[in-house]
Amino acid sequence: MGVLILGLVLFLGVHSVRIVANDWRTQVIAQRGEGAWKGLYSVLSIVGLVLVVWGYGLARQQPVVLWVPPVATRHIAALLTLVAFILLTAPYVPRNGIKARLHHPMVLGVKVWAFAHLLANGNLADVVLFGSFLLWAALSFRAARARDRAAGTVYAPGTASATVITLVVGTVAWVVFTLWLHVLLIGVRPFGG
Repeated sequence: MGVLILGLVLFLGVHSVRIVANDWRTQVIAQRGEGAWKGLYSVLSIVGLVLVVWGYGLARQQPVVLWVPPVATRHIAALLTLVAFILLTAPYVPRNGIKARLHHPMVLGVKVWAFAHLLANGNLADVVLFGSFLLWAALSFRAARARDRAAGTVYAPGTASATVITLVVGTVAWVVFTLWLHVLLIGVRPFGG
């Protein structure tokens, strides 16, 4: 569990700089340059992610069961992860209505993804992993909205065609990940089997 926690501290810590120390971040970028900041950010993120994946794998070998979720939560989680995939797609499709309305759909996607996995999993490692991401996403979304208000950020209106593209691409990505990649990468079949 220690490796998982270390990875989460590193990965989410790096991703929390804009939440807790945005002025410091701006100073470092001004002093060292954007390239140096992005390089350090990327290296620390990768190291943190590797530790999270490794630590989660280790923790799953000796699970500490906190509760056994009802089977229905797997179905709810599947539906919620579909929503999460659509939200995670929205930042990459220009002028879609989802981004126009929600402004920070990727962070909301992480929030929905984490909540879905908390519903469907009852081991301590799951609670630590997905609970950490849920807390981070909630704080990140709040901070991003505050930055938008302070800067007077205005988002372009969405179009129906871009919104439909977002929905289709997000749904296809969800189907591919759920039916094939989840078991390949995570070792768990979301729909049993």
